[in-house]
Amino acid sequence: MNNREVVLDVLRKAYQIEVDGYTFYSMTAERAEKPAVEELFTKLAEDEVQHQAFLRTVAGNFDAKGVEAFKLNLRSPELRAINQAVFTAKFREQAAGAEFELGVLSIGMTLETNAIKYFSGAAGSATEKEVKEFYQYLADW
Repeated sequence: MNNREVVLDVLRKAYQIEVDGYTFYSMTAERAEKPAVEELFTKLAEDEVQHQAFLRTVAGNFDAKGVEAFKLNLRSPELRAINQAVFTAKFREQAAGAEFELGVLSIGMTLETNAIKYFSGAAGSATEKEVKEFYQYLADW
C-alpha cells in the first residue's frame, strides 16, 4: 500500500469507528429507562454524528489537497469539561442500579480505549508531521 492508501485506510477506519459508536450509543439510548441515562447516550450518539461529518470533510479535503488537508487548527479536547458535562449529578443519581446502562458505558470505554491505541499507533507510523499530528488528535479526541 502506498502512503496515500494508508492515510485513506486510517480515515476510513476512523469513520467506521464513529459509525459503530453512533449505532452503539443510539441503541442504548433507546433502551435506557432513566431520562438522564437516555440523555447521556443520546449526547454520545450525537457527538459521533458530528465526528463523522468532520472526518468526511477531512477525507474529501485529503483527496483534493493531499497532506495540506491535515493543516488544521486542532485543539485537544478539554477532558475535565467533557467529564463534567457528561457525568452530571443527575446522571450519577439515576445511573445507580442501572446495570445494563453502566455495562454499556464500560463497553463504550473499552471501544474508545481501542480507538486510542489504534490512532496512537497510526501517529507513530505516519511520516508526515501534519498527518502524525492529526492521528494524535484523533487519539486524544
